[in-house]
Amino acid sequence: MDLRKKIVQITLEKKKLTHVEARVGIVLDITGSMQTLYKNGTVQEVVERILAVASKFDDNGALDVWVYDTHFSRLPSVTERDFKDYVQNQILNNAAIHKFGRNNEPPVMEDVIRKYTVEEDSGVPVFIIFINDGGVVKPIKKVITAAAVQPIFWQFVGIGHSDFEVLKQLDTMEGRIVDNANFFHLDDIAATSDEMLYDQLLHEFPSWLKAAEDKRIIRR
Repeated sequence: MDLRKKIVQITLEKKKLTHVEARVGIVLDITGSMQTLYKNGTVQEVVERILAVASKFDDNGALDVWVYDTHFSRLPSVTERDFKDYVQNQILNNAAIHKFGRNNEPPVMEDVIRKYTVEEDSGVPVFIIFINDGGVVKPIKKVITAAAVQPIFWQFVGIGHSDFEVLKQLDTMEGRIVDNANFFHLDDIAATSDEMLYDQLLHEFPSWLKAAEDKRIIRR
């Protein structure tokens, strides 16, 4: 974890983000096609890698977590104190979580928005990392367009070999006050170096911060 935090720090310095405070959340696809990645430890590794980002942005170092298929669950936040076996303990061993069904992104996205703009409206920018292996439903476009006035940036990460047709259209969607979403694709996230992952994760966040500040969506 310490090495990953150093790599995140170097990335933040390159992108002039060292002064930024942000809340960080991760939304994890738990549809049927993700089953192997949960069971072979890949998703646990992803949580740990993103936690290193949260530890640098968030004043309490917590990473907020959601999982979804046709239903969604908002889970306990993960920190450096309790990240080991988080996926096994909080997700795979949790009988209350609906697992390995089909895609339905809008409900979990609405819950993310509700948490940060209604329940815990702090004015601090929110950086959401959304891990998905394909099959995203088209109505997410409506949610993202409506959420453009909120202090939330959606960074979608496609993993595996789907075509990601809907996610590829995020950057060119019209009708938003700011471009509040980005997408990149990794064939094999487990084989992607931390340096490359963090560089891509934080590629568009700085330009959104500036645009959101200019439009008074966030105040820094």
